[in-house]
Amino acid sequence: MEVPGSVQEMRSRVVLGEFGLRNVHTTDFPGNYPGFNDTWNQERFEKNFRIDIIQMEDDRLEFDMVGIDAALANAFRRILLAEVPTMAVEKVFVYNNTSIIQDEILAHRLGLIPIRVDPRLFEYRSADAEGTEIDTLQFELKVRCSRNPRSSKDSSDPNELYLDHKVYTSHMRWVPQGNQADLFPEADAPRPVHNDILIAQLRPGQEIHVLMHCVKGVGKDHAKFSPVATASYRLLPEITLLQPIEDELADKLQRCFSPGVIAVDVVNGKKVARVENARMDTCSREIFRHEDLKNLVRMARIRDHYIFSIESTGILPPDVLLSEAIKVLMGKCRRFMDELDAVQMD
Repeated sequence: MEVPGSVQEMRSRVVLGEFGLRNVHTTDFPGNYPGFNDTWNQERFEKNFRIDIIQMEDDRLEFDMVGIDAALANAFRRILLAEVPTMAVEKVFVYNNTSIIQDEILAHRLGLIPIRVDPRLFEYRSADAEGTEIDTLQFELKVRCSRNPRSSKDSSDPNELYLDHKVYTSHMRWVPQGNQADLFPEADAPRPVHNDILIAQLRPGQEIHVLMHCVKGVGKDHAKFSPVATASYRLLPEITLLQPIEDELADKLQRCFSPGVIAVDVVNGKKVARVENARMDTCSREIFRHEDLKNLVRMARIRDHYIFSIESTGILPPDVLLSEAIKVLMGKCRRFMDELDAVQMD
């Protein structure tokens, strides 16, 4: 049976109107619509599902995930934020702190410093157990400020007057425990992701000496364990010109959208607008402010095409974070299936 156009639009597009959105309704379960056989079909899912890597550089990854429902897309986002484990400072032992920063504030700042080390090499630490080489990393921070004997007498610049007056993450030193020195070669030694994070400022005679224990944890326990700075997704924009838009209207249409979305070409001496890259649209509704344009353009979002953006904190590469999120989701599915099997056996 041929699917009517209006029903097909309802199933596949979210349409942006002047005063609201269409086709944002929920269904009995993802992808189900009355009057259609939407039962799970693995072959159909495998045929329609795909992942396209759009951009990957340093700590950023942008990719498209096509053929899934919003529930699954959001599951990946939430797992990336809260359930992919990392290592972070959990305990701070303060031996000496004569800076103006209180011990509690100092400990909080140290806890939020991202630590570059593979958390998959460590176990979770028990609450009542002492740290060992398999579940704890140890760092020491020992800095004392002093006057610079070579500074000019007329100088008022603290950078010239004082030595070690700024405490950076580069001052943190890893203290290996057990066989950790053999496990991590010098080139891959655990260290802060960035060496230039300012922790505190000192003046002559002030000193900070602390010992830090890093443990494995997840973001749902504390935000310091979250491995991503941002993890978000959005539906792929679709912009359709319902009729040719030429001359002054073409330039006007181009100004209604973000740069790169609409291109204006010269054809037979006339300016003609065309959609160059709808992906760059930021969901602006500027078009609806213009009576001469608002009925000439159809703006929509493709329901099963998600644009993901992952920005890692630098602890692990973003592609590794995605693969770890997939493993976490697979583990959840296995546990659920085991629970179902246990219920059926009872």
